[in-house]
Amino acid sequence: MSDLDSALATRTDDHELRELHVGPTDNVAYLLTCRRSGAQLLVDAAAEPDRLLALVREGSPEGRLDLVVTTHRHPDHVGALEAVVAATGASTAAGALDADALPVAVDRRLEDGDVVEVGDLRLRVRHLRGHTPGSVALVLTGTPDRVFTGDSLFPGGVGNTRGNADDFSSLLDDVTARLFGELGDDTVVHPGHGAPTTLGAERPHLADWRARGW
Repeated sequence: MSDLDSALATRTDDHELRELHVGPTDNVAYLLTCRRSGAQLLVDAAAEPDRLLALVREGSPEGRLDLVVTTHRHPDHVGALEAVVAATGASTAAGALDADALPVAVDRRLEDGDVVEVGDLRLRVRHLRGHTPGSVALVLTGTPDRVFTGDSLFPGGVGNTRGNADDFSSLLDDVTARLFGELGDDTVVHPGHGAPTTLGAERPHLADWRARGW
């Protein structure tokens, strides 16, 4: 069995998207490749650096990796970060309030509304406060739009806020306003663990999530 048997590819006119499930908690790392320039962005170097580097070479035979964006500070999302950066020389980015907790120096501290560029592709940063103080999502406009949510939004609810009512309210407020309030129902949600969903599939349940408190 190949190391990349769990990698899935989606191709459009302007980009390729690959995903790889790694580590004991089914983290999903996403590799976005600009088809015109060959530039590559990795979302969450979570675990298993050898498999992630093989994924990078799947998108770029010469192993080009321009940027690693970390969605949040938790250890299961950064376990391979140091090794991947050392092997590729990639720049790093993370939410400003989480950056100091990462195991490598962060080249760019992301704020809400920032734009991350990978070749011709532009991804807008959305700060989603609650799972961690500096959690960020990345929105890629296209047909369909895509949003990489880390641990802030999953099928069936927002991320774990460990029973903290203020953090839960903050996270649900941000997800409601900055994702559901701005993006259409066909937007594909690519979470940090498990399977994707769409905003349309989750939108009818927002009030239920708020009522249950998690």
